[in-house]
Amino acid sequence: MIQSNPSFAEIWDQMTDEELRGLGVRHRALNEDLARRGELVASEGLDDVALTRRVTVRHGRTIVSDGPMAEAKEHLAGFYLVECSAERALEIAAQVPDAAWSEVLVRPVLDLSQHL
Repeated sequence: MIQSNPSFAEIWDQMTDEELRGLGVRHRALNEDLARRGELVASEGLDDVALTRRVTVRHGRTIVSDGPMAEAKEHLAGFYLVECSAERALEIAAQVPDAAWSEVLVRPVLDLSQHL
């Protein structure tokens, strides 16, 4: 999971068009490498956090709140879902271009199959 925060937004805003294209090229190369290895399940970047909507259901009533959520400075900026060992996931996280100025979190998918 690729984390972002206000300081990352400042870095992003200061990048030149060439630097932004380079970032995209590096993400595409990582996607292609992971797909070639058969490890890539899915990857996406997420749109502006200001477009976030929070949905909750309380007492049968749906409540929709606009974002961003004031109490959260860090937010999910994108993700890579890969099928591999925990050690390999850490290697992949180090290759995510955003790791140079932000955080990339590695977290296993919860296996609920034993509960079904």
